[in-house]
Amino acid sequence: MAKSSNPGTADILVVNGPNLNMLGEREPAIYGRETLDDIARAVTARAKTHGLSVDFRQSNFEGHLITWLQEARRLNRGIIINPAGLGHTSVALLDAVIVTELPVIEVHLSNIFAREPFRHHSHISPAAKGVICGLGSQGYLFAVDALAALLAGKKSQGRIKGRK
Repeated sequence: MAKSSNPGTADILVVNGPNLNMLGEREPAIYGRETLDDIARAVTARAKTHGLSVDFRQSNFEGHLITWLQEARRLNRGIIINPAGLGHTSVALLDAVIVTELPVIEVHLSNIFAREPFRHHSHISPAAKGVICGLGSQGYLFAVDALAALLAGKKSQGRIKGRK
């Protein structure tokens, strides 16, 4: 699991799913050479430019991701999620995203629409404010910028209720 840069209460929870701990080693032609720790450092630095803190996590276990999302309701203001392969298969993960009632940006390193047909569908996307795919690790930084803008626009209202 990638180390959390700010465990517990943080403005942004970044949740990473299965096999992302293998970044830098796993299929670099698709996922690049950066490690998840490299991405965590870049995300934390970008969030800081917006005055935001980050809790950056990864697990290969669906239950961990669900628990973290449930906890986010009371600990965080927004979520960036790279569900990895679980995005294509997990309705339980979708339900956990919905229950947060927080703005969510979904990120995929690869262009899921240029890959195998089973990857073209994400269960998470309907609950996300936006989806960024195919831009490698830059997608996480764009997600931080987008989430910062969403949070800035919603400061006086607290949590965002509902989607879209």
